[in-house]
Amino acid sequence: MAPAEIGDRLRALPPGTAVTLKLDPREYADQYFSVLTAALRDVGSGANTHTIYVAVTSPAAFVWSLAQALDVPADRVSFVDAISHLMMHYENPLPNATYVESPRALESIMLRVEYLLRRTRSPRSTVIVDSVNSLAIHNPPELLSEFLHILLNNLKSRQVLTLVLETTEEQAASVEQLLNLVVDETIDMARLGP
Repeated sequence: MAPAEIGDRLRALPPGTAVTLKLDPREYADQYFSVLTAALRDVGSGANTHTIYVAVTSPAAFVWSLAQALDVPADRVSFVDAISHLMMHYENPLPNATYVESPRALESIMLRVEYLLRRTRSPRSTVIVDSVNSLAIHNPPELLSEFLHILLNNLKSRQVLTLVLETTEEQAASVEQLLNLVVDETIDMARLGP
């Protein structure tokens, strides 16, 4: 599916919707770039919009380089980076990023998202979490379940569009069950086709 089609589908969702975007591991790079293009450029660059990207898999610096290639304005995106410290990729912190020590610091991630939502006060906000699979590697299922429940319900109540990236894998059945309890819609990128 082309980024413009994904963008159209995301823009059609009502505010406060939580969506899982399931990426096929065999097509991960292409699907990830399509989702980022749709979310950051097509949805997140509109007037009065702001995107908060929770970086758990890819460091904020990498995502920001992709956003710059897509001509996303710097004032339209902020990052909560929970992976750069762990990857020792922290030498040049971004001015539009806040850094969390580890993907295990779930409460810190929630507090940083809350802080950025209050600071930007955008009428139309989007939060992207990449990826729930990485969070599942670093956190026990009960803790991750509680985190997702609190975070997503809080974002829904504030009318924030929330996108949660998930990689479809055989061993990820428990992650999928967890997400099914808290998201409103699932978009399976593998089933949408090229």
